[in-house]
Amino acid sequence: MIKVICLGKIKESYLIDLISDYEKRINKYHQIKLIELKDNENIEIETNQILKQIKNDEYNIVLDIQGEEVSSEEFANIIEETFTNSYGNITFIIGGSNGLSNEVKAKSNKIISFGRITHPHGLFRGILLEQIYRSFKIINNEKYHK
Repeated sequence: MIKVICLGKIKESYLIDLISDYEKRINKYHQIKLIELKDNENIEIETNQILKQIKNDEYNIVLDIQGEEVSSEEFANIIEETFTNSYGNITFIIGGSNGLSNEVKAKSNKIISFGRITHPHGLFRGILLEQIYRSFKIINNEKYHK
């Protein structure tokens, strides 16, 4: 299973539609579950919520602007290799407006970045799901627009 831990609810209908569309597309390849936690101005509260969702036997990937930048192909390789190397689950962790604590980052197996620009939280959730979907297209040698 792929899990996406994120903070806050999406309110904009166009983002809800985008996220829902990619969830359906991904589910044709692999089960995916979005876990929405309550956002909070207190990073310690957010950290505790996130840590309750992280399992040590899963491959945990933090998405952080300071992480290692990867291409779509490299991202697909990370997903493929993770499932090939006996991890049954991948958990992606998206921080809130305060970012993620060092404690959460320390629990991750990998920290990656989709670039140095800041995205709105809801839009980034859609971008992540699109990249997960694109990864399955790459892994399965299926045509997908570039």
